[in-house]
Amino acid sequence: MRWFQVKDLCNSPGPLLRLGYVEFEDFVRARGSALLRYGYVLTGNADDAADLVQEALLKLSDSWRRVRNKDNPEAYVRTVMARQHISWWRRRRREQVTADVPEGAYTEEYSCGELWRELATLPRRQRVVLVLRYYEDLSDKEIAGILGISRGTVRSQAFRGLNALRVKPSVRERERA
Repeated sequence: MRWFQVKDLCNSPGPLLRLGYVEFEDFVRARGSALLRYGYVLTGNADDAADLVQEALLKLSDSWRRVRNKDNPEAYVRTVMARQHISWWRRRRREQVTADVPEGAYTEEYSCGELWRELATLPRRQRVVLVLRYYEDLSDKEIAGILGISRGTVRSQAFRGLNALRVKPSVRERERA
């Protein structure tokens, strides 16, 4: 089977794999970049994310005939990616023994963990709209279709959620004092 690069998945005008299923190629072109983003969230590394997407799509290509009849083939791919990542993690164990003592901890002023904690404080619909818009990079129309609400409601929920997450200048100055 031909190996391919993840950048080819999203931009290639030619055939990706010789499967004979145009549907698979369409799926990869349409959702390849979203799968790559999901892989990056899982691994924290662009190269590992590309490998993870490639492995998952290879597995998907073998079972596409069965998966394409399901309601959501992307969920299947994401499950494969999550399980594959866990498998890799178990092999590596993320722990690397070194002779050097670490210099010290580095913390950003605003880390991703803080963002997720702040998102958790929002009402459910606002949180879902913001995650779908900025994390999944979906349009208002797509979000409205997924949630079964109007596009205006999507925009108002996003506006309210972003306002709740904004840091007021007076609060920031109080924290510095």
